[in-house]
Amino acid sequence: MASLVIDTSALLAVLLNEPTRPALIRGTEGYSLVGAPSLPWEVGNALVAGVRRRRISTTALRRVWASYRTIPVRLAEIDAENALQAALDAGLYAYDAYVLETARAERLPLLTLDRALARAARRLGVKTMEYER
Repeated sequence: MASLVIDTSALLAVLLNEPTRPALIRGTEGYSLVGAPSLPWEVGNALVAGVRRRRISTTALRRVWASYRTIPVRLAEIDAENALQAALDAGLYAYDAYVLETARAERLPLLTLDRALARAARRLGVKTMEYER
């Protein structure tokens, strides 16, 4: 089975039932998912931010976290030093660099909805995966 790296933006779009959800699900069928080692913490941080901004309730946070835990995503092991250097070189946040380092180290395409991250990926030679809208 082919694999791809999925980032927090794409995963949250599915979990939060965003309009892109059906296309993302179709686009990942037949793939095993790989995430940066920081993925659970990024998902948790985004959910807490959603509660603080009153975009989701605490009940929804718990439901979405439970759903996240059912998604089979293998967390990759990466060289954090390489990721931190990439962050400095490309002007990225460390979390974004962890995702790019995961795709680079695993030699896999990246599925993201974050346009800035997709641009940085292409600049660094990381293939991005398109999905049908």
